[in-house]
Amino acid sequence: MTIRSMSPTRALSSYALSTLLLANPALAATFNVSSTEPHGHWQSMALSLGDERHFRAVETHSYSDATLSVNTTQGVCDLPWLEMRVTLAQQQGESRAVNLVPTRLRIDDQPIIDTMAEFITERGDDGFYAHFYLQDMETLIEEMQSGEQLFLGFDQNEREPWYMTFSLAGADAAISRMQALCSAAAETARTP
Repeated sequence: MTIRSMSPTRALSSYALSTLLLANPALAATFNVSSTEPHGHWQSMALSLGDERHFRAVETHSYSDATLSVNTTQGVCDLPWLEMRVTLAQQQGESRAVNLVPTRLRIDDQPIIDTMAEFITERGDDGFYAHFYLQDMETLIEEMQSGEQLFLGFDQNEREPWYMTFSLAGADAAISRMQALCSAAAETARTP
């Protein structure tokens, strides 16, 4: 995989952002963040809103306008998901799926994983999200915990693919702590 990295916002502006029509922004749900702890280029944290609880391991080092995260939800800690967020210039006017894009994922020199990423906006949020459809999250997480870099490649039809590289320095500790926080929350919820 040849890596040609660029600013996510610049790459999206020529591709996906051209399909976004911005309406009047509304307020997006804002989660309370707690238990934040740094782990090299990664952080782990808990997010809550009412009874809803999520736990996140997030890389904020590689790009000023993009993050990569592994997430879990209380009660279903064994079903983590991978998400990328790119900060946009304006809050979005509606929640919608913008596009489904063929994507390649790779940890270091491991085999390339061919998958799909759904590009999503959320009303009142200034972010653009990529949700990845992955069949073997467990193996990907294991590779992330022992790897150095995660490479992403998004197809852009006739244009050159859009590539990004995220550091995995600290991913092991951040993901382990995220999983421990989720498990502890599940145990607390079961205790009368």
